[in-house]
Amino acid sequence: MDRPRITQWPTTAAEAIAVQEELRGQVDLTDVGERPQYVAGLDVAYDGDRLAAAVVVLDRDTLAEVDRAVVRGETTFPYVPGLFAFREVPALLAALEQLGTTPELLVCDGQGLAHPRRFGLACHLGVLTGIPAIGAAKTTFVGSHGELEQERGATAELVDGGEVVGAAVRTQDGVKPVYVSVGHRVSLGTAVDHVLRLAPRYRLPETTRLADRACREGLLDG
Repeated sequence: MDRPRITQWPTTAAEAIAVQEELRGQVDLTDVGERPQYVAGLDVAYDGDRLAAAVVVLDRDTLAEVDRAVVRGETTFPYVPGLFAFREVPALLAALEQLGTTPELLVCDGQGLAHPRRFGLACHLGVLTGIPAIGAAKTTFVGSHGELEQERGATAELVDGGEVVGAAVRTQDGVKPVYVSVGHRVSLGTAVDHVLRLAPRYRLPETTRLADRACREGLLDG
């Protein structure tokens, strides 16, 4: 199947919701391809209407940085809960195009299926690029979970409306969990494994930590 192409980005909430409804049926919840070697963290920083979007690519085995790209611009879509992807996706796609190394997994600082319409940022980027993608968020957007053990590696299903939409994952002993959800072409279990592999020392995956730093520095440099 050919990947969808966006010829004109939505300018209203109604148009954006229609795009989500159209594309969400293309989300693949299964593991596709081999274990990724190059994994990318994606994040966007803001200063009013100014933004900097960063993509940082790491070697999954060593967590060494192998590539990065930062794109600066301005927001073209208002802040609307549930439609945040429409503020970030255009700049992130532009950053991805500037990379010299093609990532085999996208780790988004945001949601995937754990979204009111089951089509968060990770789903959106995954479907548009065809690259396996996961969401690793600092907070929940929808859903709740039961008690979570305190040791690293503990998980609890994140449930919304009776549907499992992700998992709360304890990446370090006694720290707040990270909320993992499927974006595209990755199963939930594999997504959790990736996040734990990418977070050997800190709460957040190294992909997220480095992308966050890169976009903030990019905003200052701009």
